[in-house]
Amino acid sequence: MTGIELAGRFYRSVVGPLLAGQPHAAALLGPGSEVLGYDDEVSTDHDFGPRLQLFLPPGTDPDPVRALLDRLPERFDGYPVTFPARAPGADGPPGRPGHRVLVDTAPDYFTARLGVDPAAGMALADWLLTPTQQLAALTRGAVFHDPADELGVRRRALRWYPPDVWRYALAAGWLRVGQAEAFVGRTGGTGDDLGSRLLAGRIARDLVRLSFLVARVWAPYDKWLGRAFRELAVATALDPPLRAALAAADWREREAALCAAASGLAAATNELRLADPVDPAPRRFHDRDIRVLGAERFTTALTGSIVDPQVRALLTRLGGRPDGSVPALPGTIDQAVDSVDVLTHPARCRAAAGLLGLPLV
Repeated sequence: MTGIELAGRFYRSVVGPLLAGQPHAAALLGPGSEVLGYDDEVSTDHDFGPRLQLFLPPGTDPDPVRALLDRLPERFDGYPVTFPARAPGADGPPGRPGHRVLVDTAPDYFTARLGVDPAAGMALADWLLTPTQQLAALTRGAVFHDPADELGVRRRALRWYPPDVWRYALAAGWLRVGQAEAFVGRTGGTGDDLGSRLLAGRIARDLVRLSFLVARVWAPYDKWLGRAFRELAVATALDPPLRAALAAADWREREAALCAAASGLAAATNELRLADPVDPAPRRFHDRDIRVLGAERFTTALTGSIVDPQVRALLTRLGGRPDGSVPALPGTIDQAVDSVDVLTHPARCRAAAGLLGLPLV
């Protein structure tokens, strides 16, 4: 039984009947492999059991609901309901025995994870300072009960970027590729095979993350990035060359495979019609015996199509590369930062506003 199935059965069989007559919503959201639907038998070796979140109307006293939850059974469907010490996602003080039915309100729950209540709208800074893994955690999972649409209105608000924020994120993603793509051949040509392999891995990861942007799907955290990528339609064409690039023993094979993957994703980017089409064919890097996509051309095309005044103001503040050839784009928080201890900490993400060229929030 998956974690989502277990949570749904637990709510319908136990938690929901306990709360009969009490207005609430119920769901399984937030961090955890089971929220993404990727849990398996290995997932049950620690902190696994029936869990969910209850959302009370704002202003409701939670203590009567918590008192009702004290009547939860010790076990359900063979799994522990009460843990000897508070497990992640539990309600109540750390270190004490307890269940993992979190009692909250929808505004407080989403604000704690985003820094803003999406029901009131998402500003440019809110989008750029929220990691995609957090957006995936809040829009996937399962909603078991939501009669007042408290969860639905917030999850719909987080469905996808506004068009010009999407263009900006795509432009920044292609810039990351453009900044490194020539180095696979340059390092390989000097005999630095390890350096070439490391760069190929970085570019492959950037192309995978770009694939989620092209597909309009929030990318999960790294453990499940490859699995979720294989579920995207674009992965059918990109998976073979990406695998070939990572397995290649020769830098020229590695370069050719990366060019093939980048070219396929470039064609898919053109199909979005977010900017004037750009030739997706690989090309020579200046006069050198190195092949690249020329990914920065997509950065230029996408940023040139942005009309939103706030996004254009951000582009102006950020300025351009020293040679003036392409904008300087740090991108979204998870394009600019790779630290787990930042990306899983909403306050630290929002403190990075200046890093992304945004006013402090």
